[in-house]
Amino acid sequence: MKQQASALVTAADISRLAGVTRATVSNWRRRHPDFPAPAGGTDTSPTYDLDAVRAWLATRGQLPEDTPADRLRTALRTHPDGSGSALLLLPAVLAAARLDRSEREVVPELQDDALLRWVRSATDDRAQDIPGTKNASYGPAAVEPLRALVRYVVADGAEAATDVLAERMLEDSGGTGTYLTPRPLAALMTRLLTDSAGVFPTSVLDPACGTGSLLVAAASAGATELHGQDVLTAQAAQAAVRLRLSAPEAAVTVRTGDSLRSDAFKGLTADAVLCNPPYGVRDWGHEDLAYDQRWAYGVPPKGEPELAWVQHSLAHLAPRGRAVLLMPPAVAERTAGRRIRAQLVRDGALRAVVALPQGAATPLHIGLHLWVLERPDPQAEGPSTVLLVDASAPASGNRDLDWAAIGDTVLSAWRPYLADRDSFTGTPGIAGAVQITDLLNEAVDLTPARHIRTAPRQTLRPALLARQASELYDRLHRAARDLSGLSAGSDWPPADGRPRDWRTATVEDLLRGGALSLLRTAPGSRRTRIGQPLPQPEPELGGRPTLTATDVMKNQPASGTEADLPTGTALPLLQGGDVLLTEMLRVGSGAAARVVEPDEADCFLGPHLLLFRPDQRRLDPWFLAGFLSAEQNVNAAATGTSIVRVDPRRLRVPLLPLAEQQRYGAAFRRLHELRTTARRADRAAEDLTRLLGTGLTGGALLPDGHGSA
Repeated sequence: MKQQASALVTAADISRLAGVTRATVSNWRRRHPDFPAPAGGTDTSPTYDLDAVRAWLATRGQLPEDTPADRLRTALRTHPDGSGSALLLLPAVLAAARLDRSEREVVPELQDDALLRWVRSATDDRAQDIPGTKNASYGPAAVEPLRALVRYVVADGAEAATDVLAERMLEDSGGTGTYLTPRPLAALMTRLLTDSAGVFPTSVLDPACGTGSLLVAAASAGATELHGQDVLTAQAAQAAVRLRLSAPEAAVTVRTGDSLRSDAFKGLTADAVLCNPPYGVRDWGHEDLAYDQRWAYGVPPKGEPELAWVQHSLAHLAPRGRAVLLMPPAVAERTAGRRIRAQLVRDGALRAVVALPQGAATPLHIGLHLWVLERPDPQAEGPSTVLLVDASAPASGNRDLDWAAIGDTVLSAWRPYLADRDSFTGTPGIAGAVQITDLLNEAVDLTPARHIRTAPRQTLRPALLARQASELYDRLHRAARDLSGLSAGSDWPPADGRPRDWRTATVEDLLRGGALSLLRTAPGSRRTRIGQPLPQPEPELGGRPTLTATDVMKNQPASGTEADLPTGTALPLLQGGDVLLTEMLRVGSGAAARVVEPDEADCFLGPHLLLFRPDQRRLDPWFLAGFLSAEQNVNAAATGTSIVRVDPRRLRVPLLPLAEQQRYGAAFRRLHELRTTARRADRAAEDLTRLLGTGLTGGALLPDGHGSA
């Protein structure tokens, strides 16, 4: 067989390979004369020969054992077609995901010619529907990446393999600035499409679908006809594969192209639209589209491309069909767009504007808005109000958002308003139905905070506010007392001389040795490692709550429901002593760990959580939780760029006697209690100061020592 060329890797690739930071790689380059010399790239962004880097790392003991993901990345980098090879392998992901048990053991080990015959026959009917792969061909150069891909699908599933292919595709596709819609936000946007009777739309369009996260959420909610378009072929192809993996029974159509300039779905009338359009793109076709029939509410100014996406979405809706768009907050107030905003409000096309907290989606420093739109029915009377919801204040002072609380704030206003907008009273300072006549002033400013953040004085109830303030003071005092008790008398002696050095084992080693088992709630299209389809969920789920990733991050009781669970997959039940770790991370944040208490047993395990079930005769749960979630451990086992995912098998655990594990476990449990109590005190202080500020400025409460007026 012809010798395969070594790949060229960047400093970022080396840091991921060695499980260190990029700063460490820079230090190696400066301090070690034997570090491999650049083999390509530029002075500011050099690349290095992968084989030379591996050899150097191996001599220093810095080279971890290869994972299936690492081997796939290496195979993709050595392919002569570059990132194009990753695109052409997407149909093979679907083929590998459908292998039965016997095939999963055989196919990765086939001879080269047999492997190529298998992929050609298995992808004939799938490549036609994946953008950019219609003329895909598999020659001898595809053998190594194909073999690595099938092995990775067998080991970690098709969705994880799709992520690795996407990394490679976007490197050369011009995909800078493309971002995923976070899953909790996608779920919230999807829930806003459900009508007052609880029925979800059948057909859903996303005209800027990216990698398909909004359409995946729509499929999970019940949509059976999914239409998507994206300007990047790499993203459109990835979306097509994700949708076929997550919704194999749905009718899926994904196209490539600029939806505004070259609409691939002309004539389509969908029940609903979900969209996270690109922001601030001035070259969106303003001159070419000046007389476009979609501009029923006015020609969008050149600096208002978001209003072009709004009208594009409305043009694809059936009468009374609904659209939910994620928008930058400036669209609600910019002078250039006020005439279009006025017409949307006047005609009843804009039903609600929801202000989200900072960090809900990229760009993280801006509090984005959700616009809920509805195509007016000419035969029906238009609404007289617009619902405005201010969910921009986070539920706590922590940087991690409480999506359960955000969703409850939004839906507890939207659902009653949708059911009966005439009798909707709203919540002072949070949500209100604002008269259209009040919005149609010179500015037509639709920012929720400017209309509802300050509660009307006549709605404040002094006695109720005083009682609520007293209850919050009691809650704050209890939390402060508990925090003081936990922080008193701490004794953390230093190690002798230098930090302790201990032998470690990977989670994969512990799994093989039977000291540990690993479970997760996989997407509905995933299978077990031995290739058998996972059993169907129990038919009756209503009696069991679901512990979600947000619950673990916030250390709150299980808040999930049946809607948070995939269908067609096994649903693990929690047991006391299980260790949970969040699988998906936001860039710059660490993983959260939690040990399941006995009263939490029998909850369902939600998606995006890793469940480690230790043999407690050999591993202490809190010891395990503390070391698995350690920052340096998680960083070394994390993969991905836009999506950061923890590879659990690469996590390492010290090999210590059980008695010593228990001492560490007790310390980690104490830290967990300290962190939890501090957060509880912080929430109580935040709630109290906000309530008192509202009462004082609204005239409902008086300063201490001031007699009643």
